[in-house]
Amino acid sequence: MIHTIENDYLRVSVDDHGAELCSIFDKVHNREVIWQADPAYWKRHAPVLFPNVGRHFEDHYRINGVEYPSSQHGFARDSEFTCVDMTADSITHRLKSSDATRENYPYDFELKIKHVLEKNQVSVCWEVISLNDETMYFTIGGHPAFNVNVLPDTDFEDYSLAFKEGTESLSYVLLDTESGTAIADKTYELKLTNSKYALKKDMFDKDALVFDNGQIEWAALALPDGKPYIALESKGFPNFGIWSKPGAPYVCLEPWCGRCDNRGFEGELSEKPGINALKAGGVFEKSYDIIVY
Repeated sequence: MIHTIENDYLRVSVDDHGAELCSIFDKVHNREVIWQADPAYWKRHAPVLFPNVGRHFEDHYRINGVEYPSSQHGFARDSEFTCVDMTADSITHRLKSSDATRENYPYDFELKIKHVLEKNQVSVCWEVISLNDETMYFTIGGHPAFNVNVLPDTDFEDYSLAFKEGTESLSYVLLDTESGTAIADKTYELKLTNSKYALKKDMFDKDALVFDNGQIEWAALALPDGKPYIALESKGFPNFGIWSKPGAPYVCLEPWCGRCDNRGFEGELSEKPGINALKAGGVFEKSYDIIVY
């Protein structure tokens, strides 16, 4: 079931399936901002990545010496959430651990996802609650895809990525296409002009660009005239991904708390770089904002 809230600026819809944000309609400019999941390119809108962002090396991981299978980006995006609260300006969903989730993730948890609408902004709020007697380990991330060709008679390469004013360059790593994990020992530089980078059709030919060390706390997509029309603010997030399917008219701006394994990592999940450790009975909270201009 899809739930919708709106105000004078935006109309926002969230699906029970995956608690996925599936529409932000800009009422001021009469255009859809979120990618509408054309399966010719990518069948999703803005999936939630939990309990893992990206892939574990060789698609499994270890807890206390026990090996568990895993799938890319975890199971939350393909799970049915329960809508537990809805107000004029918010929608709250919840996913609880089950026998099915424990088959490849042995922890008990509640994951709450709340979408809050305020003027021209949508806040996405995560709450992970541990129901365990031991420390629970996970990564979590957002994966919203935004339409690029929002103006008529424009091309993908007419648009640009914009970053915090004064940013001259960013460093990123790429993924090993065979394992889907990060080649962490080789970094690349994204050189910016006036804090912007013009989109190129081939820039995602090697999959996502992965930015570590909290480099990106604000990123936007800008119109041909250089003005942002959509921005994502993710203060305090250590990792960020930028991705599109080559040739597709969308770009994903992805705020992450943790990311995929480094290629070749075979340690315990607790030893994974950037892992979130939630103590027994603890609560993890994080949020990011999508701003429509």
